[in-house]
Amino acid sequence: MYASRNFKTKKALKEAVAAGQSVTVFQPGPFAVASPVDGWVSVEGPHYPAPHSWYAQALLKNGIVIKIK
Repeated sequence: MYASRNFKTKKALKEAVAAGQSVTVFQPGPFAVASPVDGWVSVEGPHYPAPHSWYAQALLKNGIVIKIK
C-alpha cells in the first residue's frame, strides 16, 4: 500500500503523522482491493515508478494513519 501523499522518506511520514496531519493509504493497480479501515497495514514508498526505498507498518483507525513503526 501507499500513503495518500508521496512521502520520500519514512521519517517524513512519521513526522506528518506526529504533527496530526490526516494521512490515508491506498492500494494501486487494476487488481487493488478496498483499503482496510482499521488495523495494521504495510506501506511502502516513494510511489511507483520511483524505486521503493522505505517500508513501514501503519496502524489505521477509521481509515487514518495514527501510528507508524
